[in-house]
Amino acid sequence: MSRLRPTHVAAAAVLLFATVHAGAQTPTEAELARKLDQLAAELAAVKAQLAALQQQRAAQPAAATGAASGATAAPAPTAATSSATATPAPTTAAADPARSTEPATVWLGYGEVNYNRPTKRSENAQADLRRFVIGLQHRFDDKTKVVSELEIEHAIASADDAGEVEVEQAYIEHRLAPQWALRGGLFLMPAGLLNENHEPTAYYGVERNFVETAIIPTTWREGGVQAVGRFDNGLTLQTGISTGFDLTKWDAASTEGAESPLGSVHQELQLAKARNLSLFGALNWRGMPGLLLGGSVFTGDATHAQAVAAARVTLWDLHARWTPGKWDISALTTRGTISNTAALNATMIGNPTLIPRAFDGHYVQAAYKAWQRQDYALSPFVRWERFNTGKRYADLGPGLTPAARPAETVWTVGANFQLTPGVVVKADYQRLRENKDANRVNLGLGWSF
Repeated sequence: MSRLRPTHVAAAAVLLFATVHAGAQTPTEAELARKLDQLAAELAAVKAQLAALQQQRAAQPAAATGAASGATAAPAPTAATSSATATPAPTTAAADPARSTEPATVWLGYGEVNYNRPTKRSENAQADLRRFVIGLQHRFDDKTKVVSELEIEHAIASADDAGEVEVEQAYIEHRLAPQWALRGGLFLMPAGLLNENHEPTAYYGVERNFVETAIIPTTWREGGVQAVGRFDNGLTLQTGISTGFDLTKWDAASTEGAESPLGSVHQELQLAKARNLSLFGALNWRGMPGLLLGGSVFTGDATHAQAVAAARVTLWDLHARWTPGKWDISALTTRGTISNTAALNATMIGNPTLIPRAFDGHYVQAAYKAWQRQDYALSPFVRWERFNTGKRYADLGPGLTPAARPAETVWTVGANFQLTPGVVVKADYQRLRENKDANRVNLGLGWSF
């Protein structure tokens, strides 16, 4: 388009004036009206072109700013999000070229302070800075980012304290196509509803539910390679190859394996045994507003040729979440198995905690946003769960085979109070059927950003 100037408009006005007032050639009334209409149309066109040119010039600084931001995000020469539930996810979204205008480096984090008071043993009440997590995402270009999180548990970490410092995530994600991304490094496993979205603002109750801590060992992470596909029909597919568990770490003399069979033998990519790698996959569907349906499976050898027999760990789950209006309803079932436990347990007979052949858990939860004013929101909830960390043991012979553990049933009733998006105050009461000494009142403060 040719460059138009304000002088063009002035010239058109002068021409109109001259035509009307010229005395040498006096047009007829009809001719004069026709010329006036023609000049008016031409003048309108000139004004429209001038306005378009002015808009184009005004947009040039914004484009320059976006180009500068893109240059910052891609250092020469050449991250999320979660929610959290985001997010975890954050952190589960594929790289998006539209994010090139966002800051190249983004800080994130979450934390929680909890108070637990047993109703029958109040002398065991305790307060704890349960977790403090700082994360960093950096986008190298429109297709590539790094996601990392560093966690401190129980406020202090030293040789004499119960605290830990651990890397929760550290992976590179590269977008291969609009629907596909590839991850490599240490990442959260796509299992259940909580493992990838475990920030305190993303779940109900002060403590994470028993099923997704005792059976699915949240937060469960492995090192490996993962492909993530997101499709227009609402499907998300995650699959890959990773490190797995190490059954040679099983301590039959402690109760840790009874609390969480897989939690006691996870490796967290700390000098992880990796002679045998594991396969995993997860499929989630969000094709209907407010509805999530999904499942996952993980399987892999867990002895790495360092035990009397090879043993395969397999864990699967099915889950659903529905959020119609003010309601938030979810359900999950999961089951794990370990093969060849008879051979493994034969060397540990006489100890209190042998390796189970099968373990499982299920829960149903309902929450309702009962009150909201501006950013404040109150959501009471109730959760029923049943889990068994030793549902079945392999036959070791008469008098040697451990009896199945009784399944534990837990009712949790409480409420989440949102102070503002990203900050939550929680309170609940938990009642256990088997271990009644563990009945407790919990208070919590959590945040995420």
